[in-house]
Amino acid sequence: MMTRLTAVHGRIFGAVEAKLDGWFLGLSARLVFAAVLAVYYLHSAATKVGEGVLGFFSIGDNAYFQILPSVVEAYGYDASQVPFFPYDLIVFAGTYAEFVLPVLIVLGLFTRLAALGMIGFIVVQSYVDIAFHGVDAATIGTWFDRLPSAAILDQRALWAFVLVYLVVRGAGALSLDAVFGRFLTGKSPAAAGQMHLQ
Repeated sequence: MMTRLTAVHGRIFGAVEAKLDGWFLGLSARLVFAAVLAVYYLHSAATKVGEGVLGFFSIGDNAYFQILPSVVEAYGYDASQVPFFPYDLIVFAGTYAEFVLPVLIVLGLFTRLAALGMIGFIVVQSYVDIAFHGVDAATIGTWFDRLPSAAILDQRALWAFVLVYLVVRGAGALSLDAVFGRFLTGKSPAAAGQMHLQ
C-alpha cells in the first residue's frame, strides 16, 4: 500500500514539476516581487528626487537623509555641504538603483544581477534602519519566535528569499533574458531561460 501511494505521489508531482520546470517559479518570483516590492521601492525612490519629469534628474535632500543620515548630521543637516566624493556618488547610485533594479526584475532583464543588487539594497536598508533610524527591537524582530511580523528580520528575510531564488535560478523561460538569450545563442526558449545572461 505504501509503495503504491509513493508511486502515485511521484507520478503526480513528477508531472507537475515537468510541466512547470523552467518557467513557472521564475515568473512567479518576479510576479511576487512586482506585487509586494516593486511599487514600494519605486515610491521610495520617487521621494528622493524632485517633482515632475525634470525633477527625476534632480536628487533631493530627502535622499541624503534616507541613505546617509549620519553623514548629513555631521554636516549640520545641510545636504548641500556633503562632499561629492564619495557621498554624492553613493546617494546618486542608491537613488537610481532603486528605480532601475525593480524594473529590471519585473521585466526579467539581467535578472540575476538586478536581484543580487536588490539583496544588497535590502541589507544596506536594514543596516541604516537599525543603526541610524533607531528602529526598536520589535521592528527588528527575532527569528524562531512565535511572531512572524517583524519588519526587518521576518519580512525582509522573505523578500530576500524571492531574490535569492532569482539569483540562483534566473528569471526563467518567460523573461526578456530568455528572449535575448535565444537570439544570442540560437537555443530554444527553455534552454535560453537558463542562460547565465540572467
